[in-house]
Amino acid sequence: MNNTYCVIMAGGIGSRFWPLSKSNMPKQFLDILGTGRTFIQQTYDRFTKICPNDNFFIVTSVDYKELVMEQLPELKESQILLEPLRRSTAPCIAYASYKIQKINPKANIIVSSSDHFIQQEDAFLEEIRKGIEFVSKNDALLTLGIQPNRPETGYGYIQIESNRAIESVANLHKVKTFTEKPDIELAKIFIESGEFFWNSGIFIWSLPSILKAFNTHLSSISELFERGSRLYGTSDEIPFLNKTYSECQNISIDYGIMEKATNVYVLCSDFGWSDLGTWGSLYENSIKDNQGNVVTGKNVMLYGAKDCIVNMPNEKLVVLHGLEGYIVVESEETLLVCRKEDEQQIRQFVNDVRMNKGEQYI
Repeated sequence: MNNTYCVIMAGGIGSRFWPLSKSNMPKQFLDILGTGRTFIQQTYDRFTKICPNDNFFIVTSVDYKELVMEQLPELKESQILLEPLRRSTAPCIAYASYKIQKINPKANIIVSSSDHFIQQEDAFLEEIRKGIEFVSKNDALLTLGIQPNRPETGYGYIQIESNRAIESVANLHKVKTFTEKPDIELAKIFIESGEFFWNSGIFIWSLPSILKAFNTHLSSISELFERGSRLYGTSDEIPFLNKTYSECQNISIDYGIMEKATNVYVLCSDFGWSDLGTWGSLYENSIKDNQGNVVTGKNVMLYGAKDCIVNMPNEKLVVLHGLEGYIVVESEETLLVCRKEDEQQIRQFVNDVRMNKGEQYI
């Protein structure tokens, strides 16, 4: 596995987990699950079973450099790639790819977000190993698709081309289409068809394959980062990045490459995955009491409350009566009370708070 590299994307602000996740301490650096390890630490721990320590790269905002160094002291400073501006996942992946090219042109690369929840890690790692084996022998862009268990409107979907196995791997298929988050009726049709899987956003490819894809489908981005080939790892890298990111297109790898390329494949898997992108997804993946409540906080008292998710500081005494299906979260000077079914509005709440109350609450 010396040719295997892992790129962990950790630059987001996790606004849908507000107010617990804030811009100075986003969710990837929090132990929301109460395991003793933050999301980014759990992601790192998971991939150390696949990838040598020296082959990790964390791509994050320049604002989070100290947080990454504090939470992942096993990594060298040179393994933390700092983005001066947020430009979605395509520039992030291009930057990491060109850095890796300077080290190992034969690399196989796993790309993952820093905040996924995996229930069955052994099964997950088996799929990753299977994927590395495939991309090391084929010019392929591979993603992991998740067997859906409900008509979820918060995830993107991948449609497989046919049920025919590829290379004698029963769960490996050519991708037919990608669909962004559908409405509930379309999501139900997807589930009933049996042809659609959730898009996990976990990618595996060889370095030559992803660079070829950038040159073909996002040449404006590849040309920008190609210019820095001699500067990576030198004192000129940061000035180069500042200029490059100011000129770089803001686009995701899904829109920019995966939806356009013809050599895209999916490993259809089921290992208990969630991107834990919302309070609702955290609720779905948490242990509940006999009234369906998920409670964090040592001094929370519930009376007639059902199907709620409550997250409170341990020192805060909280008494809730008669609530059903609510999110109740306190963090520092901020309290959120919101119906679970309306949690998609949290991003709007954050924008309104920023405009009307100031950045200190965000």
